[in-house]
Order: sequence, then structure tokens, then C-alpha cells
Amino acid sequence: MATPLIELENIHKIYRTEDVETLAVNNVSMKVNSGEYLLITGPSGGGKSTLLSIMGLLEGASSGRYSLAGQDITSHGRSKLAEIRNRELGFVFQAFNLIDDYTVFDNVALPIRYRKEFTKKEIKKRVEKALEEVDMLHRIKHHPSQLSGGQQQRVAIARAIIGAPKIIYADEPTGNLDSRNAATIMTLLKEQHSAGVTVCVVSHDDRHLVDATQRYAMLDGSLQHSSTVDSVVSPFKENHAVMD
Repeated sequence: MATPLIELENIHKIYRTEDVETLAVNNVSMKVNSGEYLLITGPSGGGKSTLLSIMGLLEGASSGRYSLAGQDITSHGRSKLAEIRNRELGFVFQAFNLIDDYTVFDNVALPIRYRKEFTKKEIKKRVEKALEEVDMLHRIKHHPSQLSGGQQQRVAIARAIIGAPKIIYADEPTGNLDSRNAATIMTLLKEQHSAGVTVCVVSHDDRHLVDATQRYAMLDGSLQHSSTVDSVVSPFKENHAVMD
């Protein structure tokens, strides 16, 4: 049996202040195989984003074990985790998280700019290819403030894929978008999944269900597995050419 790409065992996350202790993630265990499209749904405050942050190595768990591609990374230090994040993972956020003072080119180039194996020529080539994939090459010299929300999210996806990650983590990627732009973003994520990238999405948007191969519901920090989705036809498959 193939080793899971992601394996969580008894993950807890507790936030503590002087007066309050909050259990954000409660004893979560899951396995995600390479090439899956994982969807986690649930109400706000249920722990979805916290769990995704732990899976994406943006923050650590309070307890439990995390294995990535068969390697226990629970005890890795910050520098090692940062290296794994940079080389293996891509991120798409609800608020886009682009740097306002940077051009589209510089925002997309950021994940690989300090990787020694890439020359300036290779970085330029990769940026242009990533932007071409999301139909934003014509905006390469613009700044985020000059782009619509849908365009900013497409740039964010280009930034996520430029380093050829094994996994893309997307936290409410359509949350700030209208239905037309949301459909475009979902199509772009589906295309990455079809190309072999493992995609993990946290979302309130039930339209992501049509592409999920595995789904969970999260409530009050606890995770409940839902049945595998195989037979639903996506209403957005005909819309992948729709761009703003």
C-alpha cells in the first residue's frame, strides 16, 4: 500500500492566554494520498483554517504527529520546515496576500527568488510560464492595486505553482470573489489537480464538492470524514475560459 503524502495522528492545537484556553483542533487524524483533492468544510470558527495552517507548516501543533511523504516532521526546526514549505508547498489565501509594493512579476517570483538553483533568466522564464497558465501574463508589470479581486487571486495561484509544489493549500480561495471569478479559480485549482498536484481546500463554498476526491466536515475543532465524491458533474467545467 502506498505511503500517504500527508498523515496526521492525534493532532491538537490549543491557544492559551492568561485567562482563556481554546482548543482549536481536537484530536484530528487523517491520511491524504498523493494526487487527491481534499475539501474541508464547516462553519466559521470550527478550526478549518487552523488545521490547514498546521498541514501547511505555517504553525505547529500543540501535540500529535505529522508525517509528510513518509517522513516524520513533527520535531523539525523552523529552518527545515521553511525549506520544506518553500520547495514542496504552495499557498492560496482568501485575502490574496500579495505585496502591494511589488509588481505582479515580483510577487510571483518571490517563492523561488532565493533558491540558488535558479538563475535570473530561469526565474523570468518560470514567472512568465506561471502567469501564462492563469492568463495573467499581460499584467506582469502591474501592481496588485491595479488588479481586480479575480485577477489578484489568479496571480496568487501563479505564485503558488511557480516552484512546482507537490501540494497546494487553499484557504477560502473563492471567499472574496463573485461567482464568475470563483468559477475561474476553481477551474484553475482543478487543472493543477489534473496535472498531478495534491490540492487541499478549506471552504464554505459547496461548489468545491464537485471536484473533491475526499471531503471532511469540521466542527468545534473535530473532524468528521464524509463519503468520497465520484459521480457529481461540475457545473463549472464549461466555464474554464471565463476570465475577467
